[in-house]
Amino acid sequence: MHIPEPTAFDSRLDSREPIDVLVIGAGQAGLAVGHHLARRGLRFLLVDAGPELGHTWRSRWDSLRLFTPAEYDALPGMPFPAAAGTYPGKDQVADYLAAYATRFDLSVALGTRVEHVEEVAGEPDGLFRVDTSRGTLLARQVVVATGPFQQPRVPAVDAGFAAPVSQVHSSAYRNPDQLPPGRTLVVGAGNSGLQIALELSRSREVHLAVGTRQKAVPQRPLGRDLFWWLTRTGLITRPATSPIAAWFRKRGGDLVIGTTWSDVEAAGIAVHPRLTGAAGRSATFADGSRIDDVAAVVWATGYRPAYPWLDVPGVWDGAEVHHVRGRTRVPGLWFIGLPWQHSRGSALLGFVGDDAAWLSDEVAAHAAQPNRAAASAAASSAGVDQQR
Repeated sequence: MHIPEPTAFDSRLDSREPIDVLVIGAGQAGLAVGHHLARRGLRFLLVDAGPELGHTWRSRWDSLRLFTPAEYDALPGMPFPAAAGTYPGKDQVADYLAAYATRFDLSVALGTRVEHVEEVAGEPDGLFRVDTSRGTLLARQVVVATGPFQQPRVPAVDAGFAAPVSQVHSSAYRNPDQLPPGRTLVVGAGNSGLQIALELSRSREVHLAVGTRQKAVPQRPLGRDLFWWLTRTGLITRPATSPIAAWFRKRGGDLVIGTTWSDVEAAGIAVHPRLTGAAGRSATFADGSRIDDVAAVVWATGYRPAYPWLDVPGVWDGAEVHHVRGRTRVPGLWFIGLPWQHSRGSALLGFVGDDAAWLSDEVAAHAAQPNRAAASAAASSAGVDQQR
């Protein structure tokens, strides 16, 4: 098989052999892994479909701010450049990610969309072929770091609204001026849904459809930021399999932080149960109530994972990734940055570093094995249990 010329991706790579590790995604998780791989002396490359580092963050709505204060937003080896107790905006996060890659001289190929990943048959030490929009790469190991925000989820009920009703998913929402004036329905009451509903309520009548009313907690309970409490008690880093984490996940897993239901009521937002139907410009809810003359709908209904390009059996079943702390059934194929990959902090900017350090150790150990073929056979025989 022809080994592609990696100078098309990064001039620091040697074309005489496959790279040690290919990291798919150069967001916070991928950069944290890259930092640790560099310290371990591995030849690696990060590829990202975006045109610039931090592109996903820059694409979020204009007023978005983190609910973690700056002192809890650092990746390994570099503090977040903002005062403690402040809550950075999305562009500050994007700037930080770009500065982080520069600071540690990480090899990143931007504008490079991964189109297909498969194992190369007959390679005793394991090899992956990765086809991208800029050509093909070969890698001994692959780390998938594409994050939790992949394919926007919009329920089928959206088809019932008439064409004049403006509809936008929260991933494409930017600011109130983007929507026509008039009665606006926000569907979904997580952090994004409540923040967007409050912003819109300053300029229009807003209705909120709530499927599950998640627990809302204040940003500063008892005078301390919530993340001060979560780190001091260790709750943010407790393993997903621990009794307290299992109890928390059973009750919904996520918290609405900083926006309370009292805030919603004070803003005059009308709260309805789950949206069950749409016809023309009317919306109906689970309790039989209805609103008419809807001008716009914002779908704050989250995302679903999507890996249509991953052609490696036994890892992605179309609904979930099968892994244990990012280790898949296929030796040399890893994931990082998944929600609850290991703990509540696994998908958060300032806490993904713990998983990145652990995973990089495992990647380095796998690379150092003198007979990876035998190790791969043993791992495949033992199997890997599923952990979400």
